[in-house]
Amino acid sequence: MIYKTRDFGEREIPDSKVIIFKQPIFGFEDYTRYTMIFDEEIGEQIVWLQSLEEPELCFFLFDPSAFDDFYKPEITEDTEKSLGAGEYACWVVLSVKEDFNESTVNLKSPIVINTATGVAVQTILEQDYPIRHPVIEGGNQ
Repeated sequence: MIYKTRDFGEREIPDSKVIIFKQPIFGFEDYTRYTMIFDEEIGEQIVWLQSLEEPELCFFLFDPSAFDDFYKPEITEDTEKSLGAGEYACWVVLSVKEDFNESTVNLKSPIVINTATGVAVQTILEQDYPIRHPVIEGGNQ
């Protein structure tokens, strides 16, 4: 199906690339259908999470594997029940600032996606992680 996107014009998105949020993104409860858009020039560390219901609604997500030395999110049993059995991908919401060195990620409330089914949730971790963590070490918050 063809969808309008905020930053990439119209795009054909196959059903297999549709992500359905069982627990919607906080503050955006009316929107549950998204897709991830990768930009080869930027790489795979940052993706666009594009709403398929509202073209202007789009989030930047960051692959938290860059923080492997200290970021080890523990998914709760309730979250696992919502997602179903399978492998999970964990992404964090990226807040991009004009000076990218000041950009931050929300490590407390990651987006977790069942890669086999496309079911997703935004969850609040019980672990003590910051809501605003600098992407670049030494960056301002």
